[in-house]
Amino acid sequence: MELMLGNKAVARGAYESGVKVATAYPGTPSTEITEYIANYDEIYTEWSPNEKIALEVAIGASIAGGRAIVSMKHVGLNVAADPLFTVSYTGVNGGLVVVVADDPGMHSSQNEQDSRYYARAAHIPMLEPADSQEAKDFVRLAFEISEKYDTPVLLRLTTRISHSQSLVSLDEPLPISIKEYTKNPQKNVMMPGMARKRHVFVEKRMKGLANDSCEFEINRIEMGNRKIGIITSGIVYQYAKEAFPEASFLKLGMVHPLPKDLILDFASRVETLYVLEELEPIIEEQVKSWGIPAIGKELFSVQGEYTANMIEQAISGIAVNTQPAEELPNRPPVLCPGCPHRAVFHTLNRLKLTATGDIGCYTLGTLSPLEGLDTCVCMGASIGMAHGFEKVRGKDFAKKMVGVIGDSTFIHSGIGGLIDIVYNKGISTILILDNSITAMTGHQDNPSTGRTIKGEEAPILDLVTLVKAVGINNIHVLDPFDLEASRKILRDELEKEEPSVIIFRRPCALLDKSESLPLRIVSEKCKNCGLCMSIGCPAIQKLDEGMVIDDALCNGCGLCERVCRFNAMERVDL
Repeated sequence: MELMLGNKAVARGAYESGVKVATAYPGTPSTEITEYIANYDEIYTEWSPNEKIALEVAIGASIAGGRAIVSMKHVGLNVAADPLFTVSYTGVNGGLVVVVADDPGMHSSQNEQDSRYYARAAHIPMLEPADSQEAKDFVRLAFEISEKYDTPVLLRLTTRISHSQSLVSLDEPLPISIKEYTKNPQKNVMMPGMARKRHVFVEKRMKGLANDSCEFEINRIEMGNRKIGIITSGIVYQYAKEAFPEASFLKLGMVHPLPKDLILDFASRVETLYVLEELEPIIEEQVKSWGIPAIGKELFSVQGEYTANMIEQAISGIAVNTQPAEELPNRPPVLCPGCPHRAVFHTLNRLKLTATGDIGCYTLGTLSPLEGLDTCVCMGASIGMAHGFEKVRGKDFAKKMVGVIGDSTFIHSGIGGLIDIVYNKGISTILILDNSITAMTGHQDNPSTGRTIKGEEAPILDLVTLVKAVGINNIHVLDPFDLEASRKILRDELEKEEPSVIIFRRPCALLDKSESLPLRIVSEKCKNCGLCMSIGCPAIQKLDEGMVIDDALCNGCGLCERVCRFNAMERVDL
């Protein structure tokens, strides 16, 4: 037995299932799955440039005869949706499992998307574990279902399953060999004539799965007090069991397709039936469509995470107190001390530029006092949105705005937007914030770092050469901490009637381990003007006695030193 995160248990399940290929693009809460898989030398593992490519690599591995697993967060499944819907038609050769981690409560996401809709829309079975043991076991079961029914299988996690720990019993890996590959265009080439026939197969497959799912051990009835019957799945099962341990439960391990006959049987054996599910009423709506009376979203929210207390209060008819016992101080997230992005947003703020933003650490540049971003929608959107601004508001407005994107995000899905600007004669100025890593999700490598997920040396993608090949003639590479040069080049490029790319290159402060003495404020020189506070560094504080720097937080980056007009900063001699 071993105490494991749900994500680590999924990785162990991949190893025990004889997986040959594992792919992913990092995204919380799914990131650690592939990092843990990379520890198994028996599995080829890669960080792919984006989720679409990750799934396509896994599909290729599957059709070639090997078992493959691909992992992503819920919004990543949007990126991978194109191949997902079609691989439902082609089916598999070696088993194919797509792990998607939803984020109820939006702990690290821009929406509360419910990936169960994808299972229904793409006609793909979906399993949902309720603890780490099931996370491991369901991976093996998912591969068995995949190969038996000729289908990809979705495995849905949520943040609490991914990042909670429970005991897991370990097994030896299965002796899974690579299946023979046979050329079969009728199955694997989805031209209309072939696809129509495969669609018939998909519908037949799903009917068979729906019938068989009534016998699956992962869908089980736990009879207790018949007054209350609860249909639930995933982490909510744990909450409901804690709230009503004596109730009767139908615990669903497969959330699509649903076991209709099993649900009808369970409903007939309890007095009041509740359907508990975080986010959307997907199970509830299907249950009610079968004419089964049930209580669900009349009592429960479609927003955020559930808790045992909330479930107990709602079913017991106790008013839920949503107010905190006491007012807590507001602690908004901030960029780390020494973060190179801080200097960029300070510059944008001072120049009073409009900036379309993107997904990454730099999204925090939206917040006060930096207030450097105007928009943030999805990975790669900043470039296309800057172009859209220009086409509506004209070139004069475009000369007062920029698009901001990180190096990893640019590789993920920003390149196409830059091509669009060049092709359609835009004049936008795009800033690529190159901090030499995929920082937001915990310092994963990407094509521009020169290392693979296993730490092996790899060719380095040259962003300057790439941008030049796209058709950008005005390219600059700057240290964002050179504030004077940053302001000058931004002003110059914004005046041009053609597109520009400025690459602000400086390593992530947590990646750069070079020693630098912290700073302190010389009180005799400080005028308490507050300009150093404008950079939003958490190491700088304004106290009753004046401005101070916390040397436990300061990493000596020197940005405040550059901003101060009175030379009131000096290095602390430790």
